Parts: sequence; structure tokens; C-alpha cells
Amino acid sequence: MSALTVVLTALFFFVIGTAYCLGWRQVKRTMPEHLIHYYMIAAVVRFLLVAILILAYIKLADATRKENIQFALMVVAMYVVMMVVTLSIKHK
Repeated sequence: MSALTVVLTALFFFVIGTAYCLGWRQVKRTMPEHLIHYYMIAAVVRFLLVAILILAYIKLADATRKENIQFALMVVAMYVVMMVVTLSIKHK
């Protein structure tokens, strides 16, 4: 797995984490009664985006099975970190 793959994946998580936090603030400011709906919809969307990212890498990258597993594990670890960071930012 190249450094470019790691950087682009980290950038992907930065973008979807930032979009989630900005959306959370907007919903909290305008319609706070719908925060739980926003959270659930955003969690599903983020999960689907991560799953699509993993599947696209496996299908499009010319990588071995070991590299595919390493990529999937790295993405899952980044997903967990993103969830922890966005939840900690959200509850401040």
C-alpha cells in the first residue's frame, strides 16, 4: 500500500467527518428536534461511503489479497477514529 493511498484515505475521512460536524451544527441550530434523525441518516451514509471505498479499492486496485486486507483494516481503524473524534467534537 502506497503513501498516496494512505493520504487520500485520510483526506476522505477528514472530508466526511467535517461534513458531518457542519451538518450537525446546522441541524442543531435550525431544527434541534431532528438531531437523532440526522445522526442515524449520517451514520448510514458514512458507513455506505466507507463500504463503497473498500469495495472500489478491492475491485480497481491491482493489489494482492494481503494488501486488500491491510487496506480494509486501515479503513476500519480510520472509521473508528473518525467516529470517536466526531462524537467528542459534537458533545463539547
